[in-house]
Amino acid sequence: MKAGKDQKNSIRDESLAAGGQAVIEGVLMRSKNTAIAVRRPDKSIAIKKIEKPMLIKRYKFLGIPFIRGVFVLWDALFMGINALSYSAQVSSEGTGEDLSKKEIIFSILIAFAFGIAIFVIAPLLLTGLFPAIKNNGGLFALVEGIIRTVFLIIYIWLVSFSKDIKRVFEYHGAEHKTVNAYEAGKELTMENAKKFSVIHPRCGTSFLVITMIAAIIVLTVAGFLWPLGFWGKLAIRLAFIPIIASVSYEFQRFTAKHLNNPFFYALATPGMWLQRLTTAEPDDEQIYVALVSLKSAVGLEVSDEELLCNSKKIFSPEGI
Repeated sequence: MKAGKDQKNSIRDESLAAGGQAVIEGVLMRSKNTAIAVRRPDKSIAIKKIEKPMLIKRYKFLGIPFIRGVFVLWDALFMGINALSYSAQVSSEGTGEDLSKKEIIFSILIAFAFGIAIFVIAPLLLTGLFPAIKNNGGLFALVEGIIRTVFLIIYIWLVSFSKDIKRVFEYHGAEHKTVNAYEAGKELTMENAKKFSVIHPRCGTSFLVITMIAAIIVLTVAGFLWPLGFWGKLAIRLAFIPIIASVSYEFQRFTAKHLNNPFFYALATPGMWLQRLTTAEPDDEQIYVALVSLKSAVGLEVSDEELLCNSKKIFSPEGI
């Protein structure tokens, strides 16, 4: 099926909405509950269910538009780190490659530091090498934003060649297929999920693209208003992260709800294009893990038999 057609008809009602994240040999899903399903080395599935609701659902005032985005992202970040830690431990059970929680947290902190260096500091330094725009705050921010976006695309393209990352991208595709099926009101079966696209309009990849574009616009305006030196530019970029993220979150939600409008569909298209790099067609076993995770997240029962499911059952017409 074509991605565009899938997405334009995917969300019937916001109450059906679900979201997720690919982790190591598994998928995290969030809906009524949060569930993390991970494939063990013996091919059985471990599942961790968290019934604690998101911050914006626990505290209604945090759900105000243009405020909620920051707290949604904080929730996603916190839960994502926990899910990665859990998936790393489960997926390596009995292999002799178990990682301690400290090692996992240290690796994540290193990744954050690397991200700041590559996507914030490096574009600033590189743009500063052009004397013609060095003292023009608005033009500086525009060129810097373009460089940052190019860095992001190149980075995603390069890591996609890693075998381990490719597996994560396949689980990412499985996550999208199952969420698309669910939001279209379909029963959570293998047969239904396989028909849907690996592209989803509310994907984190699309959010990154929207954030990059929003950053260019906001920082270009800020550059014209407040000409600053290197440290001032760095400080304002870090300080504006919550504002840019909140605006981007609202924009993504709005366009995702109005994909039947050609104008809004066109605005959402660049993010969905980039998903071609961060998703891949999953195999049936990966889709099965995503189905188990989503089924648990929306409040449906997952039996012990389903968690111990072998390949023959996975490929059965009944699915899950």
